[in-house]
Amino acid sequence: MSERRGRGRASALAAAVVLGLSGGVHVADAKPANADTVPVRLLAINDLHGSLQPPKGARAQVSRPDGPSTDAGGAAYLAAYVRQLRGQSPNSLLYSVGDSWGSSPIESALFHDEPTVRLLNTMGVDAASIGTHELDEGVDELRRMQAGGCHPVDGCQFEATFGGTDFPLLAANMTATDGTPGTLPFAVNYVDGVPVGVIGVAPSNAPAKVAVDGVAGLRFDDELAAIDRTAATLSFLGVRAIVVLLHRGDERATGGPNSCDLTDSPALTVATRATPEVDAIFTADSHTQFNCTIDDPAGNPRPVMQAASHGRIVSVVDLSVDRATGEVNRERTQAFNQVVTHDIAPDPQVAEMVARASTQSDAVAQRPVGAVTADITREPGPGGESPLGNLIADAQLAAARERGAQLALTNPGGIRADLLFDADGTTTYGDAYQVQPFVNSLEVRTLSGAQLRAVLEQQFQPRADGSAAELILAPSASLTYRIDRSAPVGSRIADIRVAGAPVAPAGSYRVAVNKFLADGGDGFTALRGGTEPASAGTDLDALTGYLRAHSPVAPPTPGRIAISAPN
Repeated sequence: MSERRGRGRASALAAAVVLGLSGGVHVADAKPANADTVPVRLLAINDLHGSLQPPKGARAQVSRPDGPSTDAGGAAYLAAYVRQLRGQSPNSLLYSVGDSWGSSPIESALFHDEPTVRLLNTMGVDAASIGTHELDEGVDELRRMQAGGCHPVDGCQFEATFGGTDFPLLAANMTATDGTPGTLPFAVNYVDGVPVGVIGVAPSNAPAKVAVDGVAGLRFDDELAAIDRTAATLSFLGVRAIVVLLHRGDERATGGPNSCDLTDSPALTVATRATPEVDAIFTADSHTQFNCTIDDPAGNPRPVMQAASHGRIVSVVDLSVDRATGEVNRERTQAFNQVVTHDIAPDPQVAEMVARASTQSDAVAQRPVGAVTADITREPGPGGESPLGNLIADAQLAAARERGAQLALTNPGGIRADLLFDADGTTTYGDAYQVQPFVNSLEVRTLSGAQLRAVLEQQFQPRADGSAAELILAPSASLTYRIDRSAPVGSRIADIRVAGAPVAPAGSYRVAVNKFLADGGDGFTALRGGTEPASAGTDLDALTGYLRAHSPVAPPTPGRIAISAPN
């Protein structure tokens, strides 16, 4: 058994089983444990998104119901907390629950997120599940991030070489279209001779959230079925302590770090229905925070946790494992979410690495591209539009005018940070990059008026419980319409106007959207019916060009989307 984690480069199931059983565990100096039990501390982070510096804006803090919000996050503080939490237990394992990189700030993204992999290796991550953003640049890049090697186009720019992850990337439900595993489904670490299995699960809706090129050749099966199937495999292999890393969460959970307010969501579905063989569940994707204990189908309690995002929280679960049987004593499980505050000495090794990445990226990141007069945020108003979303839509329309565009729409999920007013209002390229880090191509399509209405109706997707999930696209100033949330799904949009003129169902309208939306991303399948395609650069270039041309830029006035009064 190797001391460090195996990288698990195989894709066939037999190889996955063999390599999944290779691993190591962090062992701290401690008093001898009870001879009959093995204590195991599980640590988990999720949705790090390459955040090396402490996050800014809305994600700079963690709200606490028992006190004021506190600044949180930053790689050096995160590493220090991980070291401290590991030092409190004789045995520990550290997991990352997907979106470890991707949609990253420029000090990581400029180097293809190699600094973030360096951080995760330094902290001693034992396994990570695959989210959606690990696939932003496709399967080949995912494999490079795991196996190592310089980028095929840009080479190695951060350090002379790149060795890849020291831990396996897991997704039990991700397969090639021919049914062969896309990566390892699980890993097993031996803790004082007792095996602890971990199952990674990617989101089954990944094809709707990742650009078409990113998931080409891949299939994503049901999460619950994959968990039950893989847990049965682990049990057959003699592994009784089993953990799940699920890259699905609860968008509507709003409580503090250790509250439990799960709603009808993928996280709750798995929590209540996953096989009783699973002893702990860490979730992700929704960037929310919760600490729940929920009975499994056999009536036994197990923890279900999420650690916000961007390295602001570490989820902690302490297990007591029977040495003879390998079973977890659920009644002795304890769990809490640790906020990564800034009142701890930062880890010096990680701090040096972060400073180096920031310095190396500064030549690009600190280049001024414009100015703002005040904070321009993603915070939505009553109609769902946000000041920053409106600004980006205006910028995309301006960039696409030469391709005949009459209006622009952009998705809020592609807007990853606020534009904040600093001492003199200067906006840098790095600021703009944090807002639009995917550098999506900007596409222009011709839609009929009826198709445009269908796109806007798709902002409301029916849920199983009869309610509707809402995802409002940011409109350019040239597009106005009215929403009636009391109307049936499919009939909520009225009074659509382009440049002040009513939209005719048979009319033709040139619409600018990013390629993710043009390909039907986020469920906007009506956009696939667009014709006469034309390219208009990238969304990032559109934003920086607009800032240069219009600075200082003020937050756009809301009012593009009107709300019908309730009946």
